[in-house]
Amino acid sequence: MTSQTFGWTGRYLRVDLGTGAAQTLPLPEDIRLAFLGGRGLGGYFLRDYATLPCHDPALPLIIAAGPLTGTDAPASSRCHMVSRSPLTGAVGDASVGGRLGLELKHAGYDALVITGRAQSLCGIEIDDGQVRLTDASALSGLPTPDVFSRLRAHRPSGSIAATGPAAENGCPFASILVDTYHMAARCGLGLVAGIKKLKYIAVRGSGSVSVAHPAGLAAAREDILRLVNASPALMGQYGFHHHGTRSLFDLMDARRMMPTDNFRRTHFPAAGGLNAHAFAQRHHPVRRGCPGCTVVCKALSADGRPLPEYEAQSHFTALIGNDKMELAMRAADFCACLGLDAISAASALACHRELCGEDYPPDRVLALLLGMATGQGPEAALGAALGQGAARYAAAQQRPELAMHVKGLDLPPFDPRGGYGLALAYAVSTQGGSQLRANPLSHEVLRKPVATDRFSFSGKARIIKGAEDAHAAAESLTICRHLLLAAGLEEYAKAYGAVTGLAATAADLLLAGERICYQERMLNALNGFAASDDDLPSRFFAEPGSGAPDLPVPPIPREDFLRARSAYYRIRGLDENGLPRGETAQRLGLPWPGTGGGA
Repeated sequence: MTSQTFGWTGRYLRVDLGTGAAQTLPLPEDIRLAFLGGRGLGGYFLRDYATLPCHDPALPLIIAAGPLTGTDAPASSRCHMVSRSPLTGAVGDASVGGRLGLELKHAGYDALVITGRAQSLCGIEIDDGQVRLTDASALSGLPTPDVFSRLRAHRPSGSIAATGPAAENGCPFASILVDTYHMAARCGLGLVAGIKKLKYIAVRGSGSVSVAHPAGLAAAREDILRLVNASPALMGQYGFHHHGTRSLFDLMDARRMMPTDNFRRTHFPAAGGLNAHAFAQRHHPVRRGCPGCTVVCKALSADGRPLPEYEAQSHFTALIGNDKMELAMRAADFCACLGLDAISAASALACHRELCGEDYPPDRVLALLLGMATGQGPEAALGAALGQGAARYAAAQQRPELAMHVKGLDLPPFDPRGGYGLALAYAVSTQGGSQLRANPLSHEVLRKPVATDRFSFSGKARIIKGAEDAHAAAESLTICRHLLLAAGLEEYAKAYGAVTGLAATAADLLLAGERICYQERMLNALNGFAASDDDLPSRFFAEPGSGAPDLPVPPIPREDFLRARSAYYRIRGLDENGLPRGETAQRLGLPWPGTGGGA
């Protein structure tokens, strides 16, 4: 590499909220090459602090862009937020859209590392090289639309990330919103900010990202967009471009994979009236999306409310037994206003519903959400109890089996009895209950790049490991994972090479992804996670789903699952208890105890 840095800025910003100090520090080349950016870089910065409790001021909250952020590479405007999850105790991270990653790069930084705890509610404002802390006490308790409205009054340009009331009131699944409509929802990263008394981050930059070979990037961009435009899942009549992720609703129900009544069933009879087409007919969506993305998968209703993503659409209907579209709309919007993860909020409601046998009238759902976020309102006591998460609530009721989670993170609306790769991916995810680490739905349901037998574990261990590596690389570059349904690392390696001037192949990116995944396994192991945590709720091994005469959905065969998990451990280079091995860590260039290294 020449003395000029292409792709990366070669700098990161560290802000200590306790002292008010802001330092611009170099980001060494070997770290950039090893971890790329985004999720990988966030894990690197977390490494020396991963065992700290969430209330320790030294625990960092990291926001990292990638080498492609701020360039013409398609769907590369995202950034990644990383810390230790207050909900699970494991690595907690979220990919988020909007302009935050772009503005951070334009301001001259590859990452922002936030430590310390302020004396009172504060904000961080970054204008190129100027950094200041502000008094945010006037924003306390406000719903997020009001927070953004007030901040935009004096900062009409740039990007803003902010929390809602849930983060200020100790909810472990509080979220962070970016530019009003984009959410870092999972793992409770909003509470990490709340503990630090950080209300918002505003970033505005006037710089640009240097590209080594603009013509090469233009050619790579054309190749990627050609594949995206040819993808039915992304751009087809029923794809994400027209209906967002809501297009999955009918598909999941038809495949008998829609979690219904707290995962007791896998088919929702009212699904036909709540699908993407029904939402479009009623709410006349206006599409909007992230900068530089042609898929444009988000949408607002005609009255200005954000239309729910599939996760909220499904969990606020089928999971809690609700057949009313307006309640799903209001509940999803309420979660955004309060700064709650909709998946965890709905999961807590579903857990309580099964425990008590109660259905929810619409007003009670909203009252319970308010209680989860604020501990106030007509359902304050129960809401506050549910606001600790389904796993903690069920354990307190001495019914832990009713919480549908992995490692404390509530499962999204894809039933693992309908896809055995999905079952394995849930179990071994370093984040907990999320399909997004490997997205096995791509081959088990969408048949991309090739179809696999969704009711078989055959070959799934190797497929899941490879997909995890690919997604880790993508989220570190940082690009939208949706585009991997069309383009692959082969195409993005060309974009990466053109931007950075470094010769790179898909295999190089996969190796970086493997390093990033293994680093996360190492961090989780330091916090006591092992094979016993790489498991699913017992319900999935004991109870069948709601099959059809021509589509039975039996319980997952436990012994087959355990064999697949053992195979995954071998392929991943872990021991029989799912713990890291020194030789694998050293092969990947990761510090093993006694070898030093770290942020």
